[in-house]
Amino acid sequence: MEFTVGQIAEVLSGTVEGNAALRIDRLAKIEEAQAGALAFLANAKYEPHLYTTGASAIIVSQTQALKQPVAAALIRVDDPYLCFSRLLEFYQQTTRTGRRGVEDPAFLGANSSIGEGHFRGAFSYIGQGCTIGSDVLIFPHATIGDRCRIGDGTIIYAGARIYADTIIGARCTVHAGAVLGSDGFGFAPQPDGSYHAIPQIGNVVLEDNVSIGANATIDCATLGSTIIREGSKIDNLVQIAHNVEIGRHTVVAAQTGISGSTKIGDYCVLAGQAGLAGHLTLANRTTVTAQSGVGKSIKEEGQFLQGSPAFNLRDSLRANAIFRQLPELARRLDVLESNASATEKS
Repeated sequence: MEFTVGQIAEVLSGTVEGNAALRIDRLAKIEEAQAGALAFLANAKYEPHLYTTGASAIIVSQTQALKQPVAAALIRVDDPYLCFSRLLEFYQQTTRTGRRGVEDPAFLGANSSIGEGHFRGAFSYIGQGCTIGSDVLIFPHATIGDRCRIGDGTIIYAGARIYADTIIGARCTVHAGAVLGSDGFGFAPQPDGSYHAIPQIGNVVLEDNVSIGANATIDCATLGSTIIREGSKIDNLVQIAHNVEIGRHTVVAAQTGISGSTKIGDYCVLAGQAGLAGHLTLANRTTVTAQSGVGKSIKEEGQFLQGSPAFNLRDSLRANAIFRQLPELARRLDVLESNASATEKS
């Protein structure tokens, strides 16, 4: 597909500096782009490429100053990164529209319905009593259990496993190998030291516009629902235990583990390899830095947490600064003790 620079600027509500008639047929990174490509500049460290890139057009900020002439046409917008991401979304959607119909073999269970414009890949499985919306893409070897509900425009990638009774909203993405609805880790200890499995009879609910990364696992609730609320994004290899609730527009990075019944607020950030104990509450807009371990509830909004156990980021940085000085402090203490001992002997 081809568009002119002017057409792209109109879609992005931007203004053009340069030749608005230039034709664009692909998107590229600014340092690699060639003629016919559209790139963007959002990070100042890439500014030198603005003057050397082969791109035909570049999306830049309204306030971007030019230190020398630029060969490419410029599309000035308020937020270059956001605008470029929207173009990527548009490109992704247009490339997927060709996937329609049903490949053979694919299984659709009794009393299940699926809307118009859908795609079902080879060896995909849909159980009994499912309700699936329009424009849903289900790629090969994906499995959807009985009584599931999936909203319009959702994509289930190859090899994803959706257990029975899972509810997935509209425009969600479940990447390859993800598992939604597996048993929560519930076992009752017995007097003889063994464990008795507690049946997990709840489900998993994803609200609209949720993304689940590859090989992430979300356990079903013991009772009720494990819930990922609207707009939240879960990275690859994340473990979310039974009865967890994740608020709206929260992001959870790879290898994070969240224990059972923990409630996470809206607009939170959990960085890579963060760990959260069970039955906690994290207030809205809490940020947990990488490899931090949270062992108690956070009630004040907007906190930055670091360390294990995690505490306020500023205090953590101060503590780390002191920790780095411990070898020198220990050496000085040894000198003082040695001097004191020598004085006593004299």
